[in-house]
Parts: sequence; structure tokens; C-alpha cells
Amino acid sequence: MDRIVIVGAGQAGIGAAAELRRRGFAGGIIVVGDEAHAPYQRPPLSKELLGGGRPSSLFLYPDKFYADQSIELRLGRPALAIDRQRQRLEFENGEPLAYDHLLIATGSRPRPLLLPGLEHAVTLRTLDEAENLAVRCGEWRRVAVVGGGFIGLELAAFLRSRDIAVTVLEAAGQLMGRVVSPATAAYFLAFHTGLGSQVRLGATLLSAAASGSGWHLALSDGTALDADAVIAAVGALPNDELAAACGLVVDRGIVVDEMMTSSDPAISAIGDCAVHPDPVSGRPVRLESVQNAVDQGKTFASGIVGPPAPYRSVPWFWSTQGSARLQIAGLARPGTEDIRRPTGSPDRLSVFRFEADRLAAVETVNQPGDHMLARRLLAAGTPVPKAAVADPTFDLRSLL
Repeated sequence: MDRIVIVGAGQAGIGAAAELRRRGFAGGIIVVGDEAHAPYQRPPLSKELLGGGRPSSLFLYPDKFYADQSIELRLGRPALAIDRQRQRLEFENGEPLAYDHLLIATGSRPRPLLLPGLEHAVTLRTLDEAENLAVRCGEWRRVAVVGGGFIGLELAAFLRSRDIAVTVLEAAGQLMGRVVSPATAAYFLAFHTGLGSQVRLGATLLSAAASGSGWHLALSDGTALDADAVIAAVGALPNDELAAACGLVVDRGIVVDEMMTSSDPAISAIGDCAVHPDPVSGRPVRLESVQNAVDQGKTFASGIVGPPAPYRSVPWFWSTQGSARLQIAGLARPGTEDIRRPTGSPDRLSVFRFEADRLAAVETVNQPGDHMLARRLLAAGTPVPKAAVADPTFDLRSLL
């Protein structure tokens, strides 16, 4: 194989390029990216950058790395189309780029608010958006955050640290409803209320009207809200348009197998834009996490260079909301039996989630030891007795 072209210069695409070189791939590697910035990490945008300045760890690698590894970056060049028959990537301006294998790592984008006037509400996904938000928030006194997920709550905590009045609007009956247990959701409801944020559960926006320099918002419960800015944090959509337009199988993301191969054997997809079979349940899942992006890049590289290693990783996620660091290991579906393990402190939390007798996921707050232990238990497939979890005197490490 002479040339691999990677569409997407984020954590997934750059990680895959680095892994190919680490494994000894000697062919050409060209990474195409929409943004003109050097490849960077997205988690620090809401977790560190807003605190002031660009952290030194923001960029994935120094410029010298790409030269030393013979990884060619073509940044600020949005791809227009994929010609599968000719195996080339096309652009609005410039020559097409031929590939022997194409890797799509285009990530995801914020889901827009589908209300007149709010199509361009403040979002946080790119470096430019983060720097713009950091500057603009100095002008705000009252902000409405639409969405009580990771990003919305991280931004709410940041804005409260700047003494900005915050109202979080969450359509579901609990915070982070698609991701965490009721116990963890209740912890963060109390936490954010304690920071001074107003949290409105079961509240949706009905309309928005410009009012002075801000917005007058009408809510589904019959109340109204005035805000200087509206932040949209209602989830993300996979950037799968290139794949769909060229006829690849797409179903809420680019459908791939356990080796990250799409319905075209010359095209793979990884990261936020890919739907892969969950190694435990076999059901199709799309994950938005650094771990998933990095590990899928390794799986892809193993399929190119060998030996092939199907994706078998235990997913894990994290969210830093003020002084509360949430970490999740594993995937849990609705209807789990949740056992809260005593921690001895109201500021810490550990929730073990079981599907029947199988440990499916563990959620922790400010309990990094429990999180790392959970990842080891889940990776090993170790049976975990429910009684042991509930007993604070039982050392769960003895199960390994």
C-alpha cells in the first residue's frame, strides 16, 4: 500500500497517523483538515482553555513531529467529495488527492437549536469558538445554557466562576440523562445548584426574540427568561455527509465493523463519526471520547500493518465541572441496578451499575482510585458481587 489519506486532523486522525508510523508503515500519509490550526485536543477547550490562555498541552504534537514522521498535513482544506471508483478525495479548489486507503475521522459537530433566531447560538467545539467565548463572556451578566450534558455543565461551572448568572435548561427529567445514573445526576444537580446556577429540568425552549443586546426566551412551562447570551449544548451530530454522499452505509454515523472498515473495503472510519459494534453487547454504538478515538486509531493501524487486533476496548469518559471530576468506565443501558459504594465524603461518589449480575459501568466523582479499578475489572471481565460493592470494608482489588 503506497498512500493512506486521512480526512480529519483531530485526535482520531492524528492518532491513527502516529500509530501507523509506530508500527512501521512506510508509505505516504497525508492528513487533510478543515481548520487551519495545528492539530489540537478538544477536551481542554472546555476544561482548561477557558480558564485563561492556551495550555501548553493543547496541541497534539510539535511541528517537528510531523516532519520527522513524514506525515504531511494539509490544513484549512475542507474535503468536498469522495470518488470511490477512482479512489480519490476531491476539493472545491485544487487537484484531487488519490488514495490506496481512505480513513474518515471527521468527528462531530454541535447539534443546532432549531428555533428561529437561535440557529447561530453560541457553541463550543473548535479552538476559535473557545477563544471567542472566553472573550465574549466578559460582556455577559446572564446566560442561558440549553442542555444539561457534559459540555453544558462544564460551561455552567466556568461561567459561575466568573460570577455570571446561569440558567441551565434541560429537557429531560435529570441532568446528563442519557449517560449517568439517577444517583450521579442528583449529585450534580445539587452541586450546580450549590454553585448558584438555576437548573430547570423538563424545560424546553418554545421561542426566542431579540431583546436589546440579548434574548427573551419563552419556555414550555409557561415562564420566560431573559439572557445576554444563549449557549447551545444539546449534543452532537456525526460528520458523516462525505460518507453518505458517496454511498457508504450510514446509520447515525458511518457504520464500520470491529476492524473499523466501512462498507467499502478501501475506506475506514474512526472516532466520533463512526458507529461500531459494542464488544460486549454487539449492539451498534457511537462514542464521543478521547479513549474511543485513540483506541480505534490503533485498531485501524493494526489492520493496515498487522497483526490485526479487533476493537475490544472498555470505553471511558470524563467531565470536569468546577471542583467535581466525573469519570465513567463502561457502558450502561437504562434499567440497571445501581449500587452506591460508601466513600466517607459528601464530595465523593462511586456508583456501580449492574445489568442483571454483570457489572456494566462505574461512575465516580473525585474517586480516581475507584475509576482505575473499575477499568481493570471491566477489561478483565471479572465477576463483581453486588454485596462486595455495598460493603465498604471489602477490598475490591482482591477480585483481580
